Amino acid sequence: MASMEIDSEKTHERKQSDYTCLQDERFEIQKEMYRGQQYSQIYFARLHLMRTLLYSLAPSWKPHLPVCKVLGLEEGKECIIVGTLFKHMKLKPCVLDEYSKERSVTPLVKPRNFMHPDDSLILEDESGRVKLGGSALSPAVYVTGVVVALHGKETSAGEFVVEDVLEAGLPPQLERPLDHLKEDKYVLLVSGLSIGSNSSNPLLFQLLVDHITGHVADDEELGLAAQIVHVVIAGNSVEFPRKLLTGQNMASKDQSTLYEPIKELDIMLNQIAAGVSVDIMPGLNDPANFALPQQPLNRCLFPGSAPYNTFRSCTNPHSFDVDNIRFLGTSGQNIDDLDKYSEAESKLDFVERTLRWRHLAPTAPNTLGCYPFTDRDPFLIETCPHVYFVGNQDKYDNRLVKGSEGQLVRLICIPKFCETGVAVAVNLRNLECHTRSFNIQL
Repeated sequence: MASMEIDSEKTHERKQSDYTCLQDERFEIQKEMYRGQQYSQIYFARLHLMRTLLYSLAPSWKPHLPVCKVLGLEEGKECIIVGTLFKHMKLKPCVLDEYSKERSVTPLVKPRNFMHPDDSLILEDESGRVKLGGSALSPAVYVTGVVVALHGKETSAGEFVVEDVLEAGLPPQLERPLDHLKEDKYVLLVSGLSIGSNSSNPLLFQLLVDHITGHVADDEELGLAAQIVHVVIAGNSVEFPRKLLTGQNMASKDQSTLYEPIKELDIMLNQIAAGVSVDIMPGLNDPANFALPQQPLNRCLFPGSAPYNTFRSCTNPHSFDVDNIRFLGTSGQNIDDLDKYSEAESKLDFVERTLRWRHLAPTAPNTLGCYPFTDRDPFLIETCPHVYFVGNQDKYDNRLVKGSEGQLVRLICIPKFCETGVAVAVNLRNLECHTRSFNIQL
């Protein structure tokens, strides 16, 4: 990226960085073709790859125990089994139930979380499935789709009592050079702009843009702006009026109203891309495909921004390197879905679990929509990122996670900018992060 000067009485030169877009090709659906295939194949691909990994870890975990298939279990004999978890949930929504309740007088109340004390776990491999028992494996923590290795034994009732659990753990990480950076450089993360919503505030967006581009009077803030080398907008950038989305032909006036949020977003991105590189990821409310991985927003939506080589429309999930610091992130759907079907003290716990399970979206395709891949599972985390971010969360939070092999990962929950006026700056030198608030006190 070329250097840039920010005008003021004292000249500040924009810091430079090396940017590489990584692995987004595995999230792109190009040569894939839907031929009516079922979702079983993505589960087979996930189990095959994860089982190979867990088999390699088992000898150092429990060297004295044999590894068995579900069909080969013997009553009272301790062993290790590897398979995909299935969570039987009493309150899990069913399409048929919803259809039947549409005709009833009593309205259907949708709970925020579908957990129930009677929920249970089942382990499945190609040979069969077995119900799991014991206190070592909590149904509140795990979800359908996670691949684990379990130590235990089968009872006379046909239940496998779990004594210990082995997860895949953090994947290998590219080591950061000790003399990596001598100066502070920041990647700015923002999500949930929700341009066009009732709560959106154009002045708030302009304050953000002015900070990034250096159009500020304060010299200290100008210095901070010059240290921003990359910007990521992690989903839900626009919100359309629901009353217009009826599926019917729209009048020209309504079409113009529908395009207004995109037009405003393009103007904002135009200003940012003129000074610093920017990635935009699709989110749940954006004009992109619903199922993960979401494909890049069409560049024709951004006639003002697309001509800049600093503007990139990316997939969700999205992976990239800035100065050899690896970033991996989503627009938040994977974590929001875990919040519905499991429990944790904070959203960061969900984020950390996906990292330790080595899977970005374990609940896909069970409760989270995804494309029916036939020969691969693109959501497997093969290389440990240095920064793992999740967009569109209720509040900001961060945590530094350490792996067994010395991996260091900064986990970040990015709050909805439209509601909080908060963006997150990540320092490439030491992976420290802090918020930059643009709240307007009226």
